Parts: sequence; C-alpha cells; structure tokens
Amino acid sequence: MIKYDKLWVTMKKKGITQYNLTHDHHLSKSLLHRLRKNEGVSTNSLNTLCNILDCNIEDIATHYKD
Repeated sequence: MIKYDKLWVTMKKKGITQYNLTHDHHLSKSLLHRLRKNEGVSTNSLNTLCNILDCNIEDIATHYKD
C-alpha cells in the first residue's frame, strides 16, 4: 500500500495549498481526492507533484507492505 501522508507535510513546508494545486497548477480535484484517500494515482501525477513541490518522491509517498 502506498500512503501519501508525507505529501500534506511537504505541501505545508513549501507553502502550497490544495487551492494552489487546483487553480495555479491545474491539478484536478479528483486527483487530490484520490491522494487524500490513499488511492491509486499515476506516476505522471506523482512526477507533476514532485516538480511543483521541488521534492523527491519519498517526500510525498511511502510504501507499506500489505
């Protein structure tokens, strides 16, 4: 299972809100919903988030054994 708990911490550190992601960077609200629910997202979406937040994948996602 992949969890995105670190995403919210990284966003806070970088001063980026969910509003910024949807309005300034044109990410969909459904993507944010899937991230909040720890549901599957594409690697392209993760790449986009890393670019926006100027961070590494481990700063937004953590893998846990099922």
